[in-house]
Amino acid sequence: MYFKQIFDKKLAQYAYLIGCQAAGEAIIIDPMRDVDQYHKIAEQEGLKITAAADTHIHADYLSGLRELAEQGVKVYASNEGDADWKYEWLLNSDYDYELITEGDTFSIGNIKFDTIHTPGHTPESVSFLVTDGAAAKEPMGILSGDFVFVGDVGRPDLLETAAGQTGAMKPAAQELYKSVQDFKNLPEYLQVWPAHGSGSACGKALGAVPESTVGYELRFSPAFKASTSENAFVDFILDGQPEPPLYFGRMKTVNKEGPAVLGALPEPEKMTIDNIVEAEGTILDTRQKHAFMNGHIKGSLLTTFDNNFNTIAGSYADAIQDLYLIIDEDQLEEAVRDLIRVGLDNIKGYATPNELEHWSGELETIETIDFDELEQNRNQDDVQVLDVRKATEYEEGHIPGAINIAHTRLADELDQLPKDKKLLVHCGSGQRASYASGLLAKEGYDIQWVDDLFADWEESYPQEVVLTAK
Repeated sequence: MYFKQIFDKKLAQYAYLIGCQAAGEAIIIDPMRDVDQYHKIAEQEGLKITAAADTHIHADYLSGLRELAEQGVKVYASNEGDADWKYEWLLNSDYDYELITEGDTFSIGNIKFDTIHTPGHTPESVSFLVTDGAAAKEPMGILSGDFVFVGDVGRPDLLETAAGQTGAMKPAAQELYKSVQDFKNLPEYLQVWPAHGSGSACGKALGAVPESTVGYELRFSPAFKASTSENAFVDFILDGQPEPPLYFGRMKTVNKEGPAVLGALPEPEKMTIDNIVEAEGTILDTRQKHAFMNGHIKGSLLTTFDNNFNTIAGSYADAIQDLYLIIDEDQLEEAVRDLIRVGLDNIKGYATPNELEHWSGELETIETIDFDELEQNRNQDDVQVLDVRKATEYEEGHIPGAINIAHTRLADELDQLPKDKKLLVHCGSGQRASYASGLLAKEGYDIQWVDDLFADWEESYPQEVVLTAK
């Protein structure tokens, strides 16, 4: 049996390539959309991908299941859950597919996969028990998807907080509790192979260790420790969940209805800065925050090319509009992969930071202040403090009168902000506020970016800190 966990650092996502060397066949579990990466790994191991499966309808990236189905690969998808959350693009299609439910089994050569329904994170969520038939008759591990992570379980609130299904989170948490109880009956030696690690927004306390065991999670995971009763578990699992990035709702819908088939990665054209400025579209500036504040093309968005790149782009950019990048050429392909993974396909052109630096046109700047300057000015009638940290951070202490909107939700909540006041935009360190400042400048707000540590403000002005009672 061949087994490889494939990690994407930016979305903290794990896909799994599992193969039977005797048959020369492999399956990819929870693939991303740029499926060429999986074919390349399989070919290097003398394997051919003949099957693919998703554990659930994903919210944080576009699945590669349709891309593979288009290539003739057989795909397996859940037929559990209610009528609202089915793989609509598969139903009555000509693809080679099988809809699976609790108790269904399929094989790749000697490798057997037993399906178990594990609802809670989503209604249709399934996990797979994996048995290496050439060596044993019992499973060696469980592909748990977004059901069980290392140190956590999948959040049950996304149908409500991301997809807008009012009243869905508590029933989902109750379903998750039942799935957790069933998980406790699995053999403790089973390895646990989750779909996400630390840094994913699909849970609130995911560990950085890439795998675990059933027994370890039962003993040490806070979520399992809280599962002594349904009420205790529901209260624990719904408390403190971070605001989901704005693009999560779009991902859920597109994965349900069917992502567009790429065939190949987009190939953006090398352009001059003048041509990019003249084009009608959204400019994603991937430079560092200070370079952006000191001068950028008017109307562009700051999407620094780091681990936050596709989350910020996905939350701020319109999937319908054409996209243009300011990016180093050696980073272009990686950026394109990042963007198509969150459904931003219309990548038309790019220019380099060096070309922007030597451009003769006029650049826009954003004024930078620190917390001392904020404190001096925040009580003026024409000033409003905007705190773009998470709600849980805001509750632990915030500036009096500050409006709180998480930076990844900001594009959908601009109507909460006054247009007739200067916005002083801050977070915990200045990083998240820099992204928000770029978006607000694009939308025509008068802003100052606070490039400073909030912890220093709390220390300098302890009498001003406001705590929010839960």
